[in-house]
Parts: sequence; structure tokens; C-alpha cells
Amino acid sequence: MIEQFAEKIFITVLALTKPDGSIVPLRILWEDGRRWDIDRVLDVRPGVARKAGGEGIRFLCRISGHEKELWFSHGRWFVEGKSTQN
Repeated sequence: MIEQFAEKIFITVLALTKPDGSIVPLRILWEDGRRWDIDRVLDVRPGVARKAGGEGIRFLCRISGHEKELWFSHGRWFVEGKSTQN
């Protein structure tokens, strides 16, 4: 039986750091070369990545008309994705 689990998928994010220390993610760069511009940051708050585990700053973003969560934790960016294990 194959079970699906969520995992952290670490990604490259181009971001702007403002003088007040706030971070604004601008673009996601996927490992295979795909890129997505972040249209708008809708919400920023500390949170828990419930699917993959861990905690950090959750950025709720609009990307190509869809709401997606980006996470920033210990200097690294990740999204929650699916992994299959036997």
C-alpha cells in the first residue's frame, strides 16, 4: 500500500528585505528552472506547517491567481508538497 505524506520542499525565493527588517517575496525559482512571480502577499504571520511539520513565518501569496503558502524558517524557504512512501 502506498501512503502519501507531506514534506518540506525547499525552494529558491527572490525576496526584498526592507530597512525595517520585513521580507517581501517576489519570485519563486523551482529547481527544474520554472519560475513564478508572486503577484501579491496577502498575509504574513508566524505559523506551524501542519502538513509537513515545523514552524516559521507563513507568507500567504497570490501566484497566477491562486493562493499559495510559502514558509520561511531558519533562513530557508519551503512549500509543503506530497511525497509517496511504501
